[in-house]
Amino acid sequence: MESEKAVQKLSALAQDGRLAVFRLLVRCGPDGMAAGDIARKLKTAPNTMSAQLLLLSNAGLISACRDGRSIIYAADFDAMSALLVFLREDCCGGRPEICAPLASVATGCCPPKKRLRA
Repeated sequence: MESEKAVQKLSALAQDGRLAVFRLLVRCGPDGMAAGDIARKLKTAPNTMSAQLLLLSNAGLISACRDGRSIIYAADFDAMSALLVFLREDCCGGRPEICAPLASVATGCCPPKKRLRA
């Protein structure tokens, strides 16, 4: 991953509301959640939620698909993994014991396969 892309993704996450949206979508897994449901769950105004979702989408951290009248948003687990790999790329300076706790957490995560979207 290029530094510019990493900065864009990190910038998108560097705000309480957007971070809450992203974390909620990560918990939802590949099935995601409708925009209105996200707004209600996080007690956020719909216009504010639209802006947050647009920024996360533009950063490549979430994807959207239409399901009838709803737009379903889901975390992009490949993008999240690529960002984590980028952040760990130069880790430890040859001292793996520094990153051991992070490595054990990262290997414990296994999101379900993405559902097929129409």
